Amino acid sequence: MWRAPDWKWPWWQAIGCADTVRGWAYALTGAAWSLPPIAVALAVAAGAARSWPAGLRWVCFGAVFAALLAAAGRLRAVRARCVRLANRLLRTGLPAPVASPGAGRPDVLRTPAWLALHMAVGWAVVAVTGLLVMAAAVLPAVWLGGGERIALLGLSVRVAGGWRGGWAPFAAVGFLAVAAWVCAGAVAVLRSAAPALLGPRPAERLAALEERTRLLAGRNRLAQELHDSIGHTLTAATIQAAVAAELMEREPEAARRALSSIEESSRSAMDDLDHVLGVLREGKAPTAPQHTLGDLHALLERVRLTGTEVRADIDGDWARVPAAVSREAYRIVQEGLTNALRHAHRAPVTLRVAVTDDWLEAELSNPMAGARALGLTRPGRRGQGLAGIAERVRLLRGEVTTGPAPDGRWRLLARIPLRSAP
Repeated sequence: MWRAPDWKWPWWQAIGCADTVRGWAYALTGAAWSLPPIAVALAVAAGAARSWPAGLRWVCFGAVFAALLAAAGRLRAVRARCVRLANRLLRTGLPAPVASPGAGRPDVLRTPAWLALHMAVGWAVVAVTGLLVMAAAVLPAVWLGGGERIALLGLSVRVAGGWRGGWAPFAAVGFLAVAAWVCAGAVAVLRSAAPALLGPRPAERLAALEERTRLLAGRNRLAQELHDSIGHTLTAATIQAAVAAELMEREPEAARRALSSIEESSRSAMDDLDHVLGVLREGKAPTAPQHTLGDLHALLERVRLTGTEVRADIDGDWARVPAAVSREAYRIVQEGLTNALRHAHRAPVTLRVAVTDDWLEAELSNPMAGARALGLTRPGRRGQGLAGIAERVRLLRGEVTTGPAPDGRWRLLARIPLRSAP
């Protein structure tokens, strides 16, 4: 069975088709950008140096033109536009310029050099391709018109009519091919020079890396906040649902209170979730107020609604606690209570929060068994709560101890220096 041959365009045809239009368009923009500074330089050279010799006027023109390029190159907006245009038409894939103060001063030489190269290549491509396209259009027209002698590109050429001038269409195709190669060559030259002249400097790479680090750190922090908030809510809601199921027949009023608490805590968790997702989508810093030690009593009431007895000893002058320490201490206590609910269902939990001269201490203890009987924990599963607590305490240069105590209870002790708040 006959099969059509698998024709594939040679690479030179791909270059001609893909880069010709982009190269010519980019060259045209370079030529167009050069018109305003050329007009200003010509006006200054013709007006201020009218009595000067022609040579000095050309020097004045070049000096004014170079000064205008240097001034434009120092503008971040100009460089950003150059990068965007190069990425779109040259497919360079350059990163956007960093506008943070850590990126240093704008380029003094590289951006003006790129502008000069872009304009020079632009005029060369526009002039050469214009002449070649004009020649490709004139030759067949003269041949079809019966032939005559024409002056083409500085040469006098006799184009005969009939079969003797049949070379004219092939010459026209050759001129078009050369024009395409000129455009592709201009793209290759500019594409190879773009990383050196438009690429990021070391200071900009460092600033971009720092900005990326801050973004990732903020996202990790939001993930930890979401883990603490949603994890606590889901744990409390699961236990409250079990309590409501047990009391539904015997104490319907208590069951209704448990269900109402589930509804309230779920709404609060949804608010936290909406806030965090909004921050992640918009890339902005979180602005919602965060919980502090002043909110501990409300947190304890929600835990007590699960049927868990919480013996709390909260003492100290909260005005002496820095805001960062207060926020982190609240999250530490919240995560500790969440772990207690998971592993010591409805068993007494002891909480002590105290402010001494230089330290804030938060201590929780609870029985080490209880929730597995209700299926609230999974054997072999390790959560992120203790790791998050350790990270928070470490960032504040504090100390944290977790593990079994001599009395057989699980104990969590976090000590945070008051002077360590960032």
